[in-house]
Amino acid sequence: MPKKTRPVAYRHPINRKLLDEAPLGARIADRVTGFMGSWAFIVIQTVIVIIWIAGNIYFLTKPFDPYPFILLNLAFSTQAAYAAPLILLAGNRASLRDRLTLEHAADETDIEEEQNRRLLKGNSEILEQVAALEKRILELEKSILAAIEARSGGGERRT
Repeated sequence: MPKKTRPVAYRHPINRKLLDEAPLGARIADRVTGFMGSWAFIVIQTVIVIIWIAGNIYFLTKPFDPYPFILLNLAFSTQAAYAAPLILLAGNRASLRDRLTLEHAADETDIEEEQNRRLLKGNSEILEQVAALEKRILELEKSILAAIEARSGGGERRT
């Protein structure tokens, strides 16, 4: 029974664009360079080299790749010839992803700064209104106290 893989859904628009909508060659380059940059690759390659050298030592009378292991060097050169462009391609995609992420973050920051500016302006307007209300309340309090004093003062004179 074949294993069904569920597609990964990325929330961030940059990841969605660069990973979900990536062309086949870019996806292959990402996977190859991801594997080549792993411990599994280092271990596998080390085991192959050990087997290669051990095989040549075992077949010392008729080695299939005599010292200085020219065929092994050719294999490494071929691997490097293919690995270098793939690494550069993956590096270019990583720098593009970083640039797009930074641009997206800058856009989000601009939106947040505008929201903060509007909130500060609204808060300032509210504070101005509160100050005006406090001033009006103080005026009303003074007039009420003056009215109370006038009644108290006038009531004492009548009696």
